[in-house]
Formats: sequence, C-alpha cells, structure tokens
Amino acid sequence: MHRHSDNPEFESASDLLLETPITCPYCWESMDIVIDRSSAAAEYVEDCQVCCQPIVISFTTLADGLDIRVKREND
Repeated sequence: MHRHSDNPEFESASDLLLETPITCPYCWESMDIVIDRSSAAAEYVEDCQVCCQPIVISFTTLADGLDIRVKREND
C-alpha cells in the first residue's frame, strides 16, 4: 500500500522511518532505535536493549534534520 504524504520529501511510509543510534543514559551502551517521522515531534519510553532500563526518547523535526534527546525516565 502506498501512502501519500503532504511532504514531498517522503515518498512512502517507509521513508518516514529512520533508524538511528542512541546511547543509553544508564549503562552507556549504544543501540539502534527506529524513529517514526510521521509526527513533527514525539516523546515515548523504550527499554534499553542491554540493561532493560526505561529510556525517555524525544525528538523534534527541525529544518535541517532531527533533534533527538534521550534521558532517564525519572530525570
């Protein structure tokens, strides 16, 4: 199924998904996450793939890319 986006930069739904590395704020291990860029901004919790601690991941779409931030759940 092909989805049309009002943003000509994205051709299909799969273009909205971005795999990017982050560093866990608990154990400092690097891991890859997938960000769904269908929203201009979002915040969600994902467990670290190494230590299983909850990481708050937030992102905002900027003119020149994404601002991705990670923090401990209780910070």
